[in-house]
Amino acid sequence: MVGKIKQTIKINNLVIVSDLHVGCSYGLCPPGGLSIDGGGLYYPNNHQLEMWQKWREFWDVWIPKVCHKEHFILIVNGDSIDGVHHGTITQITHNLTYQRLGAEEIIKEIVNRDDCEALYFIRGTEAHVGKSGQEEEQLARTLGAIPNQDGQYARWELWFQLHNALVHVAHHIGGTGASAYESTAIMRELVNAYTEAGRWKQQVPDIIARSHRHRNAEVRVPSAIGYGIAFTTPGWQLKTPLVYRTNMKLQSPQIGGSVIRAGDEDIYTRHKVWDIKLSEVEKYGAISGSKNN
Repeated sequence: MVGKIKQTIKINNLVIVSDLHVGCSYGLCPPGGLSIDGGGLYYPNNHQLEMWQKWREFWDVWIPKVCHKEHFILIVNGDSIDGVHHGTITQITHNLTYQRLGAEEIIKEIVNRDDCEALYFIRGTEAHVGKSGQEEEQLARTLGAIPNQDGQYARWELWFQLHNALVHVAHHIGGTGASAYESTAIMRELVNAYTEAGRWKQQVPDIIARSHRHRNAEVRVPSAIGYGIAFTTPGWQLKTPLVYRTNMKLQSPQIGGSVIRAGDEDIYTRHKVWDIKLSEVEKYGAISGSKNN
């Protein structure tokens, strides 16, 4: 059923993935490759094949375990395609139709699973997904995402009531070049949410989910329902040339996704994160008998 929850059953699990960056030679790509304009085919490199193995393990092993083999709602939290951005040439094609078709192929397989009850789509960064997220709007419409009250199939934010917890999901959040300050912007999102809710006497979000950074971190504070939680999700993209210009150059890419689950006693989160080793250590001249000895 397009744009609707499949069944009227109790939902305990929200699964959030983000930053697939399909269409980038460092982004998610199935082992069979992706079609490009003119009838050609792009085949993934070795690191993309390793990342795809993690993608399959995430959905085939980790999600059934963490969700207790129950049904879930899928939330794609932005930057599903890479777009044409910042003067880069790392894309497998600059034809956004084919980037979008590649993302459709990947996400559709998850949406069609028996345990996936519905799809919500969040718009990502305009540099990647077009002005006003128009490429993700088309993708979400094709995949049958649930639209908001304004008829947008890909929205800028999602408010979702999961049992007694109000969840707020959006793509963007501030970043940092220092690991010691990864939690700063996350805590700021939580405090800002409390401040705005108090100012206007609105309901406070209990859980805040953000993406964009491609790195997972979480903060939690005591609250009336147990904890107030804010976190960022890992992504599904390797380190691009842009990363090597920053203070993050020594950090491994974080690959994975997140679950918000209503348990028997409270609402809690689980995150699955892998790193992928990109470079081997060169050992020439470091062993006995080398020409330098």
